[in-house]
Amino acid sequence: MGSDINQKSVSAVKWAAMGTVCMFGLQLVTQVLLARLLGPESYGLFAMGLLVMTFSNFLADFGFSWGLVQNQTLSEEDVRFTVTWQAITGLAAMALLFVVAPWVAVYFNEPRIAPVITWMSLTCVLNALTATGSGLLRRQLDFRALNIIQLTSYIFGYLIIGLSMAYAGAGVWTLVCAWLGQSATALLLTYARTRFSLRPLLWYEGARRSTHVGLTVFVTNLCNWFLNNLDRVFLGRFLAAHAVGVYAVGYNLANTPNGLFLNALQPAFLATGAKLQDDLPRLRDMYVSVLATIWIVILPLFVLLAVTAPALIGVLYGTVWQESGMVLAILGLAMPAYITWGMSTPILWNTGGKHLESLLQLPLIAAAAALLFLFAGQGAATVALIAAATLLARALVVGTAACRRLHVGLRELAPLAARGVAMALVAGAGSWGGTVLGGMAGSHPLPAFLGGAVLGGALLLAAVLAWPPLLGLRVVGMLGRFSPPVPAKAIRYLHARCGVRDKLNEPREPHE
Repeated sequence: MGSDINQKSVSAVKWAAMGTVCMFGLQLVTQVLLARLLGPESYGLFAMGLLVMTFSNFLADFGFSWGLVQNQTLSEEDVRFTVTWQAITGLAAMALLFVVAPWVAVYFNEPRIAPVITWMSLTCVLNALTATGSGLLRRQLDFRALNIIQLTSYIFGYLIIGLSMAYAGAGVWTLVCAWLGQSATALLLTYARTRFSLRPLLWYEGARRSTHVGLTVFVTNLCNWFLNNLDRVFLGRFLAAHAVGVYAVGYNLANTPNGLFLNALQPAFLATGAKLQDDLPRLRDMYVSVLATIWIVILPLFVLLAVTAPALIGVLYGTVWQESGMVLAILGLAMPAYITWGMSTPILWNTGGKHLESLLQLPLIAAAAALLFLFAGQGAATVALIAAATLLARALVVGTAACRRLHVGLRELAPLAARGVAMALVAGAGSWGGTVLGGMAGSHPLPAFLGGAVLGGALLLAAVLAWPPLLGLRVVGMLGRFSPPVPAKAIRYLHARCGVRDKLNEPREPHE
């Protein structure tokens, strides 16, 4: 049983990793093309509408679908009950958006977003129904199908519909139609894969179990929505659509890699953890290995991104988007904290602490709202600073709670954090030196970006090869198990330099 779970979890993470890389490439190319074609104002209008849309999607997906992942046993009644109430809440959220769309336009002092919100409300029903099939696939750890569906729907929505409409000059409606096309395609493909029952069921004997999980997910999602979107809520209120567009591009570029990482790996971690609820030592070891990988591997990469951010914005988007460079730099430094938070929440859910995620973050909502109310009018960079501080605070409070539940102490985490800081300093020094040298070649941002990326990446690689203990056994083990692009010879070399003689194909957890 344990071996089967282990093999499925490894396969799930590998498919998630491959899907993440493909999706990141697609999103990056598409976002750059659409941003260049549409400009900051159209992007700002869509970002305002998207704020309301994501909020309504939380209402539409009340959380019943997560019961399909969390419940240790599953019956046909569980699925039918979930489908029925997902559809009901989706229709209710859609109707609510129709009513409040004009009021939202008044709040943002932007009448053009009322019809945008009205049309985007259709995705409430589409996404609510898709959640049932997605929950079933996550429960089965079928992340191969999930990634194929995600990639296919994105290609149809944004590359086929979106780019065609952008070239035709459709403005903000380009993004609206792309969003609707992606949602509709995802629903059709998910249903074709799972064929879940559509027979309605309003109540049954085991419904209380699903409603309890659903209510907890709803409250938690609502709390997370406020923390993730308060920055744009206040920015859109105090500044114009142009400023929101500038902020949205920087935020999206910083959030895309870790957003894909969390969307792919957090459900896999949650589903695997649900099967290991009675095996806390394995869950603990898995969590510490995940933290080590985030801090030692992912943190330095985001530092490199932050240092090269202004040049990268200039290369990808052009001078009209140059203000987004500072937003990207600030938020890029905070994204590893966001990933730490995201990979800590499954620990709370799988150790009987579902309620803690929302309770611990409620004071942070009040603090962030107060700061944004006072300072959002000072510009996008100030808002980015407040958002970054909020992400760090979330990682601290939720991560601390997760560590306490698994009895992970500071003595175990401090060496991991120290190695992460060392790697980050190497990446930062190399990328800064590279941007300075590249900037001497002329005013175009491309040499500065290439210089920073190449020198920063080269120094990181040199540091790892010269002193593999910087990575540590946990990270080397994670790379060997879950990262297909890492050659086997490289993993053997790192293992040998770290003092491990075990065969690589032995199904064991790495320990330091």
